[in-house]
This record gives sequence, structure tokens and C-alpha cells, in this order.
Amino acid sequence: MLDPRFYERGEPVGLDELEGLTGAVAAEGADRSRRFAGVATLDDADGDCVSFCGDKSFLAALGASAAGACFAPAFARGAAPLVCVLLVTAYPQYAYAMAAGRLTRPREHDGAEDDVHPSAMFEDGVVVGRGAVVGADVQVGGGTRIAPGAVIGPGVAIGRDCRIGAGARIGFALIGDRVHVHAGAVIGEPGFGAAPGPRGLIAMPQLGRVILQDDVRVGANSCVDRGAWGDTVVGERTKLDNLVHIGHNTHVGRDCVMAAYTGISGSCVIGDGCMFGGRAGVIDHVTIGAGARIAADAAIMKDVPAGESWAGSPARPNRIWLRQNAWLSRASRRHTGREGN
Repeated sequence: MLDPRFYERGEPVGLDELEGLTGAVAAEGADRSRRFAGVATLDDADGDCVSFCGDKSFLAALGASAAGACFAPAFARGAAPLVCVLLVTAYPQYAYAMAAGRLTRPREHDGAEDDVHPSAMFEDGVVVGRGAVVGADVQVGGGTRIAPGAVIGPGVAIGRDCRIGAGARIGFALIGDRVHVHAGAVIGEPGFGAAPGPRGLIAMPQLGRVILQDDVRVGANSCVDRGAWGDTVVGERTKLDNLVHIGHNTHVGRDCVMAAYTGISGSCVIGDGCMFGGRAGVIDHVTIGAGARIAADAAIMKDVPAGESWAGSPARPNRIWLRQNAWLSRASRRHTGREGN
């Protein structure tokens, strides 16, 4: 569900407005007196929320959901519980995004407030540099230093003895103790996602948070996206080099290291103690087991078992990659030798 520190709800809407906004059509016999006050995934929704069923893989979740209404294709007729109003559309994610824009609003700086909002709360020993902006209801622990030009969004909580670098931007985030966010890093901006619809692409709503646990380091100009729903999490003592990107809803374990230009797509699970060489890349919805080692420039296209070392593009176990490269080298030499005769 939405964290009220970071998101506000709009006025409730009825079925007529949802239909007009999205082009969806409520199933025959729907109770048109119903009103809805928010959006959520099928697993998290309650009777006041609108959700969506993107494809047939969602049907079981739809059948078990407590959502009050759900955007879904026609094939979902009969799958929804009696308490759920089915809103039939060929573009369920698009409709959900439109509804989310009407029913939710991220809290942001409005430009009219003081550099340090009067409601911000600081423990003893906090230092705020010249030109830094600290939003409403921010909480900052003792001994933390916020460098000049940093921007801390409304509702953010930062622990003790942290260092927030010059020009860093933090929003929609809960940050532990002794965390270092270096210059120019961006924490909590929207993750990447778009849905096609009758009027073209629309950005999917990003309604989650970022959680940086104790002793995390985020290098200069790195980005950690907030969750589309739920949280993006970086575990204790994990160190991100400069120019690293963590996609939305990804969970990174404890004691991981990622060298520069590493990119982790959305909804990945990274186990404890994993190591990534420079410019390693990981596609979405991949699980990398604890203690795995990913070589520089590797492209991870599927799950990696715990403790293994992978290399190459597409990546495979290191022993296989080395054997294949050796074979190619020998084959190339033989081919070149024949051409020279």
C-alpha cells in the first residue's frame, strides 16, 4: 500500500469517471454506486482499490484478490470474485496507469517553501550546507552532513552519521545509519516502465520506495530507482561504485560490490556477497545467488546459481566461457593457417 509519507490520495472516483478516463467498460450488472480511492497490485489491493490483470498469468491472483475493481481483457470474465468489478479493456496496464494518475499524487517540492522546511526534524549535530533543500517532514539523525546543493524530498528519513554529497537528490527513501550517498547520485526517482494504449505510450506509475540499509555506499552519479510498487532495497554494507544503476523493485543483498557502469534491471534479486565487474548488465526478473561473481562486461540473461562465476555475453559459467574462447582461438589459428597455404 502507499506510504503516506511520500504519496497522497486524490478524491475517490466512481465507475462512470473511470470509464470516461480510461475507455474501459464495466461488466454488466456492476454496482454503479461503488467508489474507489486508490490503486494497488492484485496481491495488495483492498475493496477501495483499483488493480489490473495484465495477461492470463494474473488470473489466479485475480481470483484471490480483494480488489474492488480490476482492469482486465475480456478473457478475465468469470475469473474475478463477485466483490470485484471487472473493467474490460484491451489495455489494462494503460488504464491502470491513467487511474493511478487520477487517484494518487507523489509528494514533491512545490517551489514555494523555504530551503529547509519548518517541519523538518534534525537530531543534534546535523550540518546542512549552503543551498541544500530539505523538504517537509524530513527526519535526519545526529551527525549527518548534507553537502551544498543536495535535495532531500518530503518525508525522507535519513539515519545517523550519514554523508549526503553535493548535488545528490534523495526522495521516496528510508536511509539507515552511516550511509554515504556521493555527489550527484539520485535516489528514489521513478523507475522505467511504459504501457501502450490507444493514444500511445504512457509511463507506468512508480508508487514504491527505496530502502538503503546501514553502511551502504552509493557512488557519484549513480541511480537507485524507487519501486513501481513495493520497495527497491540495497542491503547492509553493500558498495556501489560511481555510475551504477539499480532498477525498480530490485533487492540487493548485504556485502555486495558493483563496479562502475554496472546496470541491474527491475525486479531482480541479488543474494548476499555478490560481486560485479565493471559494465556488467542484468536483465529484469533474474535471481543471482549468494556469493556469485559476475565478470566485467558480462550480460546476465538468466538466473545464476549461488557461488558461481559467470562471464561473457550472453553470460555463462566461467569455465564454459574460457573453454569456448580457447576453442574459438584454436579454430581461428587453424583457419588462418589454411588460408596462408
